[in-house]
Amino acid sequence: MDHPVLTCTVFSSTHGDPGLLRSTLAAGFGTVGLLLIGFLVGCHYSNSDERVVFRVHAASSLTEAFQELAQEFENTHPSIDVSMVFSGSQVLRIQIEQGVSSDVLATANPEHMEILVESGHVKKPLVFARNELVLIVPLDNPAGIVSFEDLPKVSSMVVGTDQVPVGSYTGMMLGKAGQKLGVDFEKQSRSRVVSRESNVRLVRAKVEMGEADAAVVYRSDALASDRVQSISIPHDINIQARYFIAELANTNNRQLVGDWIQFVLSAAGQEILARHGFVEG
Repeated sequence: MDHPVLTCTVFSSTHGDPGLLRSTLAAGFGTVGLLLIGFLVGCHYSNSDERVVFRVHAASSLTEAFQELAQEFENTHPSIDVSMVFSGSQVLRIQIEQGVSSDVLATANPEHMEILVESGHVKKPLVFARNELVLIVPLDNPAGIVSFEDLPKVSSMVVGTDQVPVGSYTGMMLGKAGQKLGVDFEKQSRSRVVSRESNVRLVRAKVEMGEADAAVVYRSDALASDRVQSISIPHDINIQARYFIAELANTNNRQLVGDWIQFVLSAAGQEILARHGFVEG
């Protein structure tokens, strides 16, 4: 059995300027007599099995997949509690720039990660998964959409803002659609946008609540909801999103960061991601 550890801070008066001495003394079950030269100013006990909080900041579209990954990671690291924050990649970048405490960052596009690499906030990122866009409609499908080519028939569509990856990718996808299906298709589709949301979960929610006829989200987000139907976007029009993961430069849990990234990239981690609609990076 591990014993508690007594950590004491001692000021020694041997010399003119008191020197700070830290002594760590293992205490058993009995009383230990201590003879200290100088003045004892502080002691505290800590257990060697004290739990560690491992913090992960990740894009909203990773919510269900990373929650499952966290459960498995905690199973193999019994003394670890994985704490997660999910938001739009642009919000995560701002949080990191403002000094939020975190160990790992996972984003849905390279741009925000590159900014953080250049500013020294994160280490070199790795691609760990890919995703693609789909069109979603409510279960009752009021606009009667059966294929992507029907998109101009909707009266209202929700997309992400240009600053969030899913919104940026949607704009690129509609541009490709204009080249393949005609300029009128692109113009009509863009004119149906009634709301732009700051993360993909807010985009999906508008359709789930019946506030829009359609929306563009990631395949993983469509699979995670039983309140929407998904409609594929043709491969030659679609956009693949790459997901990046990186260690925070100021983390105090480098070994855990390495373990987490290795797990995410492992066959077991990739299998979990695949169940949630992602493909291997």
